[in-house]
Amino acid sequence: METLYEERILFNIEDMNITDEGSGIDEYEELCPGALNNNFRRIFLPIVYGIFFVLGIVGNGLVIVVMGYQKKSRNMTDKYRLHLSVADMLFVLSLPFWAVETASKWYFGGFLCVAVHMIYTINLYSSVLILAFISLDRYLAVVRATNSASFRRILADRVIYLGVWLPAALLTVPDLLFAQVQERGDNSICVRIYPKTDTMTWVAVFRFQHILVGFVIPGLIIFTCYCIIISKLSQGAKAQSLKRKALKTTVILIVCFFICWLPYCLGIFVDTLMQLNVISSSCLLMQGLEKWIAITEPLAYFHCCLNPILYAFLGVKFKKSARNTLNSRSSHKILTKKRGPISSVSTESESSSVLSS
Repeated sequence: METLYEERILFNIEDMNITDEGSGIDEYEELCPGALNNNFRRIFLPIVYGIFFVLGIVGNGLVIVVMGYQKKSRNMTDKYRLHLSVADMLFVLSLPFWAVETASKWYFGGFLCVAVHMIYTINLYSSVLILAFISLDRYLAVVRATNSASFRRILADRVIYLGVWLPAALLTVPDLLFAQVQERGDNSICVRIYPKTDTMTWVAVFRFQHILVGFVIPGLIIFTCYCIIISKLSQGAKAQSLKRKALKTTVILIVCFFICWLPYCLGIFVDTLMQLNVISSSCLLMQGLEKWIAITEPLAYFHCCLNPILYAFLGVKFKKSARNTLNSRSSHKILTKKRGPISSVSTESESSSVLSS
């Protein structure tokens, strides 16, 4: 995963028409040295990625186990949570590769370079599109509750594959075409290498695609749906305590989404405008953006760890389901040791009785 600084070096070398890659980097760094020291890149970021990896594996793994264990009792929201956790799990599995590259260099070859880039892209778009589907489902459940059950079921069972996973998979085509390992002296990095003649154009196109498809459009859907939901829940006088709780959870969902992604998207948007000469460039601005994106990019990644908390652990139903799942699995192990092998029919009936309690 190339950093903003590495990506900028690539197209500044092309702009300077320098064929010797090493001397080009040296000349560029003399003109505008990097704002971040090696300790931040090689120590702090790998540690952060490691923490996110552990949190993401535990949180998303628990959601997948609980939701997978309750096939018969899953509702529409549970199905979306399962999709979301699968997408986030894929991403956190790629973090060790990025951590090793940031701490040292890319050791894993060209195939894994392409594969890890594709995993990153699939998660980037699928997770935020799933959040938009969840918002739409919540809107239908609250605002159109009387006549939306069949449509919600179609969205959760079928349309999500066409509206989330298919677009996310198609958007990995640039990774197949451009992601490769680049050697820089003793170092090697996994980056997208665009055609030399139109490097900045390619970078700008994919950055604006990232901002629009990965933030603006889903963000507008999320914001609009939850604003309508809040307005709907604020009307009437029934079940005020439940409504206040729903409003609180909704606000948390909106705030966390925008806190995680808005700063990073603003950073790459401003940097792209600067590279296109829409706004004036300066070394001070470039260094400031480098620091800004170096901090806000991990913040955006943290959203894959927050999703299990926000969409599952805040729910009373999920807490109960998780306890029942763990208790039933423990009970099954104890019974197996005492009685020997148990038939699948009796196991299923025991699990069902536990989950229904």
